[in-house]
Amino acid sequence: MASSRTRARKLAREKLDRQLARRADVTRRNRRIRAGVGAGLSVILVGLGATWLLGGFDAKPEPAAAPVQCVWQEQNTEANTDLKPVGAPATSGLAETGTAAMTLTLSTGAVQVALDQANSPCAAASIGYLAGKQFYDNTSCFELQHAKDVYSLRCGDPSASGKGGPSYTFANELTIPPADPAASPSPSASADAGTVTLKAGTVAMLPNVSGSQFIIFYKDSKVEMGKYSLVGQVSGGLDIISKIAAAGTVANASGEDTKPKSDVKIQTVAVVPGTEQPPATTPSSTPAATPSTKS
Repeated sequence: MASSRTRARKLAREKLDRQLARRADVTRRNRRIRAGVGAGLSVILVGLGATWLLGGFDAKPEPAAAPVQCVWQEQNTEANTDLKPVGAPATSGLAETGTAAMTLTLSTGAVQVALDQANSPCAAASIGYLAGKQFYDNTSCFELQHAKDVYSLRCGDPSASGKGGPSYTFANELTIPPADPAASPSPSASADAGTVTLKAGTVAMLPNVSGSQFIIFYKDSKVEMGKYSLVGQVSGGLDIISKIAAAGTVANASGEDTKPKSDVKIQTVAVVPGTEQPPATTPSSTPAATPSTKS
């Protein structure tokens, strides 16, 4: 009887020893795993720290945009005698940000325009260059539109024929409405497919027509998409243009009823480049009236 109890206690002790051995083995394995994980994390943390110290997490600078290169396309002055040779602006090193402040002094008052150097740097450079050459001085604003949803005054052709300008032209720039509603100017999509509404005060040029002629829209106008290259926004004196329009039109040399009834002369044009933000648009002191036709 005693020997049976002794054998049972021995078997129980051996079982307990085996359980303790297995537990010790599991504990050793877990320690090795934790040690391996800790070592791996240490390596990762050291690597991340070194990357941080070396600037690896710093924001990467945006690649610099290529500088604007304007191509001034020479025109045949013998084929078109209304073109005036005045040289050409620089092709590079032009202002590409902000706006340029243009003061258009007319015989009826002064109009201020913010030329868009960011979206139309070549157009702004051309107008500024020609202003410095007194190209616009003592020239007429020769065409007034007030039909088919278009309300505009056209200036900048010394010959007043619509064919004149400097002896160069340049490529289209902002002919598609800008996506940024804060851009200058800011046209809006029209309900009619293929057209866009240009807001009152928009200043534009006719693409590939002339390096000098510009058009001021004195009322919201619905125009063909892409017909005009946008160059700026009237920032003061829009009421001066509205009064010119209200006086009506007479026949021009070709018999078209588009010449402003009041003889509108550009006395001087001055352009000061480099304004970082466009001036706030000054509202017209009087509502723009639809001009009367020739009586």
